Amino acid sequence: MAMLEVKNLSISFGGLKAVNDFQITIEKGQLYGLIGPNGAGKTTVFNLLTGVYQPDTGSILLDGVNITGKKTIDINQTGIARTFQNIRLFKELSVLDNVKAGLHNHHPYSTLEGILRLPRYFKVEKEMDQRALDLLKVFDLDKEADYTASNLPYGKQRKLEIARALATKPKLLLLDEPAAGMNPNETKELMDTIRFVRDNFDMTILLIEHDMKLVSGICERLTVLNFGQVLTQGETADVLNDPQVITAYLGE
Repeated sequence: MAMLEVKNLSISFGGLKAVNDFQITIEKGQLYGLIGPNGAGKTTVFNLLTGVYQPDTGSILLDGVNITGKKTIDINQTGIARTFQNIRLFKELSVLDNVKAGLHNHHPYSTLEGILRLPRYFKVEKEMDQRALDLLKVFDLDKEADYTASNLPYGKQRKLEIARALATKPKLLLLDEPAAGMNPNETKELMDTIRFVRDNFDMTILLIEHDMKLVSGICERLTVLNFGQVLTQGETADVLNDPQVITAYLGE
């Protein structure tokens, strides 16, 4: 069974088809890339997959479960987490508390337990502190756990956003241009991190990216979008050598 199966997904804004008949199948454990020119509809696809937008037509199945039309929080609890092209952290919170925000879906305590500071509240908070620190160690951020998130360098803010997404225990991780704004050294480190996450968290990853070195270095398969439609799909090397891809995207 595929981890993600999307069929005939479409959405229009003001009569304009932003995504038209989008289809994709991603197997469990794959590292998959979604590429295309600016404005091709890539982030709109992510917004459809995560419930930010509701599709006009089509279906989305995650690990065999139909999540089409569900709310964002329900989709997250079913198993999809994402990062954003423009980093969205709780910038006034600490690095540790940013990750803990993602853990609350799986370590709940009641409002009453929190207000009264009952024993369960302290037990759950201690568990979340440790789990958050464990995740921060993966990204070499544990030494900055008490820093305010906005004080981290840009590249580390990117890593923190991925760590927070992983805290929700997803099956499928969506990364929207994770290398945006990074220098070559940071990008290489990010590639290693993405591979580590896939291999050690039993993760399936779909990423949007314009950095072709990153795409060719880590993605096993690609889908190319152009004007909201799938231009081609297949093994990474085959797609990147496809003349229509070079014309529509790489040669722009």
